[in-house]
Amino acid sequence: MTAPESEPAVRPALPSALDEEETLKLLRDGRLEMAGRLVEATNMTLYCTVRLGERSAACVYKPVRGERPLWDFPDGTLAAREVAAYEVSRATGWHIVPPTVYRDGPFGPGMCQLWIDTEREIDLMRLVRSRNPVVRRMAVFDAVVNNADRKGGHLLPMPTGHVYGVDHGVCFAVEDKLRTVLWQWRGKPLSREAVGVLAKLERELDSGSLGRRLRDLLTTAEVEATWKRVRRLLDTGVHPYPFEGWPAIPWPPI
Repeated sequence: MTAPESEPAVRPALPSALDEEETLKLLRDGRLEMAGRLVEATNMTLYCTVRLGERSAACVYKPVRGERPLWDFPDGTLAAREVAAYEVSRATGWHIVPPTVYRDGPFGPGMCQLWIDTEREIDLMRLVRSRNPVVRRMAVFDAVVNNADRKGGHLLPMPTGHVYGVDHGVCFAVEDKLRTVLWQWRGKPLSREAVGVLAKLERELDSGSLGRRLRDLLTTAEVEATWKRVRRLLDTGVHPYPFEGWPAIPWPPI
């Protein structure tokens, strides 16, 4: 089975003048000033400004103490999973997850993520159903991190054509829990680009810096399961099908 050609490159642009390393330093070391709460979020999600010297940016802060207990994920682990998703995203080079760090804040430790202002003119439902190659990368990413909650509202389209993804607290379970609205590529051959990225991830998870970083954020079993999912994708060469005995689509889907 021959893999399709690489997806066209779309360069993400951070919504600030800072590069990624500067943004991470700002998020990690800056002073958090709360401006409001996103009341529709399941867990405590605070809209903040983070400041460090003359630099500032809008961000989201999710403290561990505001996480709602879940039956299938250990308590107090969602923030670390969000950071782990960023680390995998960064390793792919696809920049799916906005810059995200684990830090202390006004309500204790939690995750802090750069706020993304989206392109409001884009029809989100059409984007979800599309064959957009940038969204296709997200489908591969979700299969790697075992995303149990890829809703349409978690896609953040940018004016540049890039699409960010957010809300990755319920990822990295050992059991197969992939639940997503992005099933349009199920059973289709992975792109040549995706195969190359997955091969890189396999090496980084096995003996590289990504594996070491994830072991600081997840359990050993969860890191091992991530490597196995990457290996399975490379062995099959196709986008996964929904798993039997598990709901394929999150509710609500948007």
